[in-house]
Amino acid sequence: MRYFSKVFSVQTTGLHACVIDVEVDVTKKTLYAFAIVGLPDKAVEESRDRVSAAIKNSGFTSPKNQNQKVVISLAPADLKKEGPSFDLPMAIAYLLAVNDISFDPAEKLFLGELSLDGTVRPIKGVLVLAQEAKKRGFKEIYLPKENAAEGALIEGISVFGVETLKEVVEHLHKKGELKESPGLEPQQRTIIPSRATPTPSVDFSDVKGQESAKRGLLLAAGGGHNVAMYGPPGTGKTMLARAFAEILPELSFNEALEVTGIHSVAGTLEGHLMTSSPFRSPHHTASYTSIVGGGSIPKPGEITLAHRGVLFLDEFPEFEKRVLESLRQPLEDKIVNISRVKGSAQFPANFILVAAMNPCPCGNYGTEKTCSCTPAHLLKYQRKLSGPIMDRIDIWLSVGSVDYRKLSEETVGAEKSVDIRERVSQARETQRKRFQGASRGITTNSEMGARDIRDLIFLPENVKEILNQSSERLGLSARAYHKVIKVARTIADLEGAQEITEGHLMEALQYRPRMHG
Repeated sequence: MRYFSKVFSVQTTGLHACVIDVEVDVTKKTLYAFAIVGLPDKAVEESRDRVSAAIKNSGFTSPKNQNQKVVISLAPADLKKEGPSFDLPMAIAYLLAVNDISFDPAEKLFLGELSLDGTVRPIKGVLVLAQEAKKRGFKEIYLPKENAAEGALIEGISVFGVETLKEVVEHLHKKGELKESPGLEPQQRTIIPSRATPTPSVDFSDVKGQESAKRGLLLAAGGGHNVAMYGPPGTGKTMLARAFAEILPELSFNEALEVTGIHSVAGTLEGHLMTSSPFRSPHHTASYTSIVGGGSIPKPGEITLAHRGVLFLDEFPEFEKRVLESLRQPLEDKIVNISRVKGSAQFPANFILVAAMNPCPCGNYGTEKTCSCTPAHLLKYQRKLSGPIMDRIDIWLSVGSVDYRKLSEETVGAEKSVDIRERVSQARETQRKRFQGASRGITTNSEMGARDIRDLIFLPENVKEILNQSSERLGLSARAYHKVIKVARTIADLEGAQEITEGHLMEALQYRPRMHG
């Protein structure tokens, strides 16, 4: 009798997935041995004990109680296998190999960690794994019940949420035929609900004063522009940043799938689907790896977790110098490349940077209060931000002190976040239509390159003349020159204007950095 079987599983590699063949060969009437091959990590190697106990406690004979040699191969053999998600397919493949169960494993895929009693525990990255399963032509996927709703986001594949190994076996095995057990029905397809934020944590109407900063943040949201706010402590920079996240448009279905998949792989999905733009706010003491991503086996960092959303960096100059400089590529190319000895990966990083900073270490420089910083300290603080980083920020906003009388006034007629979001959505829709024929698939003004500006943006001669004169007087770089055009185009889009006017251009020029002046 041939004691061999093969079932299928899948694992994440970076933010992508790879189908894994789980093969089991059993040699009877020999000394007991149990080996797992195929570059397993420690968690995979420990599966032999979890799988053996789960099989025994599910009513079958444990592999350890028989004189046999068990070899489990995870192919392809040159790909590092990580995590406990291979427990369930290993157990199913073993039971199939020793003829304890019988079913056709074709077009079926298994995922899940096993407890010693046979309970199936939840895993990470299910959405990405289910997408790969459908792409590879699988018809059924068996995974932990807690992950079933996430897997059922993918249309065209039957998702079975299981609680125990015994439940899977009873469903699959009935004299070699599939048994439709009443207790194990396919999960109903999960529909991502529309965004519902009736009471945002911070509403724009809650922020007293700071009208110019609110205007700048409206432009940043309308065109996807990076923005920096500078001013003394306690003037509302953090509050404005949190309110900013509430005026971004609702994610499309494909964007929601993409964002949910990233957070699922990273293990930061908090039991719900990502229906709105993520807001990430790492502390300024965060390490380079946690911000950018990396590790011996590359993993996504905060800039990837902020994909399609907001990366808020408070106390911007206090971050490590190499962390700030590492933002150059993602701010320009919307991706980040991680290269390590054990592998390399490319992660998406299309986020809006919202930076906040004080004018000096003590925070009082340029205000009515006395600045306690020495000239050397002030110069060192200002030099923490390199020219290339400052050049990549589209909008610079001064957030000054607020009149105390305004703080005690009742807010009457202030525009709410939900109304601002509607204006932002209309401007984004205008841009989407404009860029429909663009080859790079851009959707916002901030993503335009020099060729896109040349082909899609028309500047009247009088506006072009003012721009050239201003650029020469301000000493703008070529990048800053193009950023002024992008911001001016966003201002025009928010006003529903077909062409960029002198007023649009002059306002855009006001947002170039002046904090060192």
